[in-house]
Amino acid sequence: MTSSMAGEVTSGLPLPTTGDRYRKPPPFPSLHNDEEIRLFTGNEQNDKRSVELNHDNQPAAPQPARRASNLISPDSHRAVTPNSSQDDNILSQYMYKMHKFSLYETASRYYVVGVDVSEKRYRILKIDRGSDGGELNMTDDKIAYSLKEINQLLDTIDDGNRGTGGIKLRCTTWGIIGFIKFTGPYYMLLITKKSTVAMVGGHYIYQVEGTELVPLTPGKSKADSRNTEEQRFLGILSNMDLTKSFYYSYSYDITRTLQHNIIRERSALNKGLLLSSDEDLNTMFIWNSYLLEPANKVLQAAYDWCRPIIHGYVDQAALSIYGRTAHITVIARRSRHFAGARFLKRGANDLGYVANDVETEQIVSESLTTSFHSPGPRLYCSPQYTSYVQHRGSIPLYWTQDSTGVTPKPPIELNLVDPFYGAASLHFNDLFRRYGAPIYVVNLVKSKERQPRESKLLREYTHSISYLNQFLPPGKKIIHKAWDMSRASKVRGGDVIGNLELIANSVVSATGFFQNGDGQIHPMTVQNGVARTNCIDCLDRTNAAQFVIGKRALGYQLHALGILNDTTINYDTDAVNLFTHMWHDHGDTIAVQYGGSQLVNTMETYRKINQWTSHSRDMIESFKRYYNNSFLDSQRQEAYNLFLGNYVFSHGQPLLWELATDYYLHHTHPRDWSFIKPCNYINWYTPSHLHGKRLRMESNVPDKVANLPVEAIDDYWLEYYRPATLSSFPKMFAYKMNSTIKYIPLKSTQDGRYDLSPFRVRAEVETDSDRRRTKRDLGVESPLSSFRFQQFDGGISSVTSGKMTARSMSLQRWLQPVQEKVAQQGFLSEIHTGITDSELSKQVQSKPSALEKSKAAQWSFTKAVHVSLNPSVTEQEAEDYGRYIRHPQNLPLVVSSDTPADVDLSEYKEYVDGSWREKGLMVIAIDEEVAVYGELLKVGENPLTVTEEDATKKRYKAYRKWLHGKSFFKQQPLD
Repeated sequence: MTSSMAGEVTSGLPLPTTGDRYRKPPPFPSLHNDEEIRLFTGNEQNDKRSVELNHDNQPAAPQPARRASNLISPDSHRAVTPNSSQDDNILSQYMYKMHKFSLYETASRYYVVGVDVSEKRYRILKIDRGSDGGELNMTDDKIAYSLKEINQLLDTIDDGNRGTGGIKLRCTTWGIIGFIKFTGPYYMLLITKKSTVAMVGGHYIYQVEGTELVPLTPGKSKADSRNTEEQRFLGILSNMDLTKSFYYSYSYDITRTLQHNIIRERSALNKGLLLSSDEDLNTMFIWNSYLLEPANKVLQAAYDWCRPIIHGYVDQAALSIYGRTAHITVIARRSRHFAGARFLKRGANDLGYVANDVETEQIVSESLTTSFHSPGPRLYCSPQYTSYVQHRGSIPLYWTQDSTGVTPKPPIELNLVDPFYGAASLHFNDLFRRYGAPIYVVNLVKSKERQPRESKLLREYTHSISYLNQFLPPGKKIIHKAWDMSRASKVRGGDVIGNLELIANSVVSATGFFQNGDGQIHPMTVQNGVARTNCIDCLDRTNAAQFVIGKRALGYQLHALGILNDTTINYDTDAVNLFTHMWHDHGDTIAVQYGGSQLVNTMETYRKINQWTSHSRDMIESFKRYYNNSFLDSQRQEAYNLFLGNYVFSHGQPLLWELATDYYLHHTHPRDWSFIKPCNYINWYTPSHLHGKRLRMESNVPDKVANLPVEAIDDYWLEYYRPATLSSFPKMFAYKMNSTIKYIPLKSTQDGRYDLSPFRVRAEVETDSDRRRTKRDLGVESPLSSFRFQQFDGGISSVTSGKMTARSMSLQRWLQPVQEKVAQQGFLSEIHTGITDSELSKQVQSKPSALEKSKAAQWSFTKAVHVSLNPSVTEQEAEDYGRYIRHPQNLPLVVSSDTPADVDLSEYKEYVDGSWREKGLMVIAIDEEVAVYGELLKVGENPLTVTEEDATKKRYKAYRKWLHGKSFFKQQPLD
């Protein structure tokens, strides 16, 4: 292999045969990483940089490579020479994978200097600063340099450009997003800041925090202010905020699910091949795919310099279970096809892509080991990784909503009748290709309306699924579950959560979930099929339904990891509260991207808690969504079309802002219909997509793969552990990660009775449906109506006050009177029910049942009015009040005439005897004090002049010492 291929990732690269270099490699890198350094750096371990590595700063900016003009370096060597072995060729693709970059500029070129994660090897990319309208010209020499060699190369470039100003550092960056061109020159988009948001298998996932757009124009040229079209294009592009919800990774393919990545890697290893994380990217979720096209045309290894980014949501949190730690990672990927704002992108296009298409994956893993590998090493066989995938998207029909008016809910129009449902068939065939069968459709649109809006789509959607199902084989048909969730949440007695739990159990049972393993000691399971959830906007109702499905899958995942004995997790536990927080953030982020505001209806709305406190928030979010949809969505849609490459400037064609509609930017032009292969109306699906996915067993891995060191296949060691890197706990992502430990109150754990389990119900939150269900069973008011019970370890129940915070207080509990003392409750019991204190204490000591808890929480409005209009007090209260009234009358004026011997009461006695009336209250001072006070008040003729008489004063002595060189405070010699 020639040197021009160094650093490239070649698909299907064969593995080397076992040689002396890999006779006895350690299964994992040693603690000091000596083997890793030997493989990756050779004998040049002295080339060290004295810069601080900011691998976990939030956000952080990379440090530029320091240049030394007096360094003398030998000739540079290539990463792979023609005489190098095939083993070196394989390791080179992992040695020189760059993570940090510095942009240098001269008058005619840009130079991007990249360094790998070990801070040992450098590469350089040359970019010409062409004239306006020129083509993009870049050169990658594929040579790996040491620090001395890259400094010598930069000095050489500096000497060659002395006449035009030399070479200067323009900025530091974490990667290139891509290149874009409008009417003039190309622009290079760079990542200038990043923050760590998740870690999967030792591979970090980062969020873009800062970007910079660099024009590729000559050094002395200036932007043409007369080119108003170019300036307007730049203004539209600036509306695309890349610092919100854009993510990337250097070594993990975040465009694919964990199940796909594991199956791909294990299949390649079974064939004796090595793959890179950039080889099998899913372009559906690469939002800078259009910006990467110029680099892919010029460079053979564009992903060495450019990073593919996804748009959506990524979050990770830790679940602490008595010392065991499980990580929950939520990754949402938004499709770049048919992407846009809420009312401007509805339904599906003629290629089968739907609006608001989001794939959400939840990865639950236990941190026994960092990587995807099992000890041995058994590659990609760790049983500690599980995942579950869901899908949301608009209804795959041709329908629109006209938002030009001022109506908050424009009418829905089915503007194209397709009796063969071509768009729906293409969409479901693509879902079969991505996820397999079955497809479980959870349809949450309204079924009954006074003015038919959503119900029209329900009927048409049901007909389309029935039509498509008649051609599918048995056992592979689309499962359609239609349920009016909005109506169930508003009618009296509607149990939204209960119905969603039933649907979730059916969904997870039908699709299964993914768990990795070797198939021998640890079993393997694969998810076949997906739950496709939709409402009209795929925002509020969809997010609540997906949360319940995800909660059900979370129970199965924790059970598979051996953390739970059962597959069910209760609400109001630390684990579910943490999971709810993550899904609320997930729903808010998706809602802002598509609808312009956060969720209007959250899980608290559908659980019917906090309705009084959340009502104002819901109104504000509704208004924000209406304002954005009416006034700002058109600008956002223009930015999407420009960034995604849906619109490309061409001379003689209308400009972007001159288009009356962007319909033909997202649909096939009618002139091209004749060139498109017509779909089969009967065999609309691909039979191979219906086959179930399988995970190969580890025993089929060839011996030559098993003998390789792990870092030659998956170099997670350097990226995660960062040997020889100085860091601190506040900079570490694992230290800052959200965890269930943060939900534990510190004061409650000091007595040793607080249950630290994240699966223990912390509070009994009463919903409206629970109150209605228990009201029928309530016959007699319970004596414990103003108290709630909290269960602790050892079966001990403690009675706490009925007070609740305003955030979680319902109307019924607000009307309920508050009693502060348990003793007072005993007297109330005697009056109302005749229960004595001893009987009450027995009831308190025993664990109340669910019915008793429900009865204890009841306090009707009629009873509250009756008590307020007919006040009464107990005998004990009357006695306490009488004793309080009589208390001052029984106090003696003189308690005792004895005077303590150790207390000086002379002043007090004189005051009592009345001697102050003759002498007055003025304090009589001695003569010395009067003299000092008089001197203080005396003002000389020249008060600012220091005389010899003042020399004895302390302040002038200190001033005199200060003049002689003494410190004014410490009286030490001054510097």
